[in-house]
Amino acid sequence: MATPNPNLYFFGDAEEAFNFYKSVFGGEFKSFMRFGDMPGGDKMSAEDRPKVAHVELPIGNNNVLMGNDVPSFLGKIEAGRGFAIELECESKEEAKTLYYALAEGGEEDPHMPLGDAFWGSYYGQLTDKFGVRWMVNYTYPKK
Repeated sequence: MATPNPNLYFFGDAEEAFNFYKSVFGGEFKSFMRFGDMPGGDKMSAEDRPKVAHVELPIGNNNVLMGNDVPSFLGKIEAGRGFAIELECESKEEAKTLYYALAEGGEEDPHMPLGDAFWGSYYGQLTDKFGVRWMVNYTYPKK
């Protein structure tokens, strides 16, 4: 069964927020990436390159608090929608099943449709018919 993890959206202060959460919960970042460090990041605006593209902070036994800054080309996120639920799936098949079930009546994210991601996962984002944002991920085993 997939494990849900919250993903919080910020508007330029994700790094500050996550350093605060780290001071509260302890631990170390599992992942920290800026937009400028991603493939094609050099083509992003100078404003967006230093922003946080993805950060993960393990909390508790099996959960991860994740977050990112919203790049300027996506605009502001509607109040109350500054989060997503990430599902960490046990298989590619589970990821496909959950993604397409959640997408029914909703909208797949045109910037991150379900597919192979450069960081070694099968990943996609969508908004369900109730306006809830989902991130579906299956991490391929390391070779």
